[in-house]
Amino acid sequence: MDRTAAVQRLAEQWIRQLERPGGGGFVCSPAGLWLALTAVAAGARTETAEELRTLLGAAGQEAAAVVTEAARDWRRTEALNVATRVWNSVPLHAAYEQSLPDVAFGPVDVAEIDAWVREETDGLIERLPLDLGGDVALALVNVLALQALWDAPFDMTRTRDVPFTDAAGTSLPVPTMHAPVAHRDVWTASGAYVVELRCRSERYGTAPARVRFVLGAPGDGAAQVLPLAWGRTASRSAIDADAVTVSLPRLTLRTQVRITEQLPALGVRLATDPAAADFSGLSPVRLHVSEAVQEAVVKIAEKGVEAAAVTVVAARAAAPRPRVVRHIAFDRPFGIVVLDGSSDVPLFTGWQADMPVYES
Repeated sequence: MDRTAAVQRLAEQWIRQLERPGGGGFVCSPAGLWLALTAVAAGARTETAEELRTLLGAAGQEAAAVVTEAARDWRRTEALNVATRVWNSVPLHAAYEQSLPDVAFGPVDVAEIDAWVREETDGLIERLPLDLGGDVALALVNVLALQALWDAPFDMTRTRDVPFTDAAGTSLPVPTMHAPVAHRDVWTASGAYVVELRCRSERYGTAPARVRFVLGAPGDGAAQVLPLAWGRTASRSAIDADAVTVSLPRLTLRTQVRITEQLPALGVRLATDPAAADFSGLSPVRLHVSEAVQEAVVKIAEKGVEAAAVTVVAARAAAPRPRVVRHIAFDRPFGIVVLDGSSDVPLFTGWQADMPVYES
């Protein structure tokens, strides 16, 4: 499968759900959501797996290898931390645990989970963005965290207040950074400007992250603008200018999203249905996805970028089926058939139509 294309498709679908009337801001991690859902999808079977495969590109038994390879590849990005853990209070299939060799498993412990989140995000996110409650069967938590310096930092002495006009039309001065940008790192795509800021890497180190800022036409929304950051190279046009400078607000953007409410629009319905979900490859206990939540934060400043996302997919066991007692009263005419011991030969047949009488 084309993993990059799968994450991009998920991003484009999800952004349409995140975009708010009036153009409110948000930050999210499509890669974090894809990793978390795909790790859970590794335990999906039958129609539930097909539904998740349509969204994620992989589900069922093949998904474990796909998500493991993706996490390992992305971890090679300089200064990027990728980590996943599972906490469970119901038994899991050994084959499922073994299929995710980089994922640790353990009993549900809220204090431990919060401590793990703080450590893995270096304090950018303090705790799990979901109250698990006492009946959670499984919580799969994924963390993506980046702390990187710009290859060419902004000059702090040039930062000054400049008016910024928000989506509602309100204009206020905000601290804004200024810097020249190389021609190779600026282009246009579908009428929008794209500026790439490169992060620093150690000499001979792994590939650094790249941060792209996209400025669409006035009135364009997130769903129109954001995908241009990863659009095809062939659709890019060079900037016709002798030099390019940028001004960029210093910012911190933080969002918590209840993804559960958006899953139906993404095509996920069976996985959240207690009666229909099939995660029989994950646990012998009948489970369904009960919550999916992500908290994400990105901080842009003169020296560099900090970003983190914690995605939790929680599963709960289906409520036990109420005990059904059906009473059958043979209180009207009924039949009696006595069969032989090896086939359905009717040795005796009877029809009790009169008032029953027993001869002692």
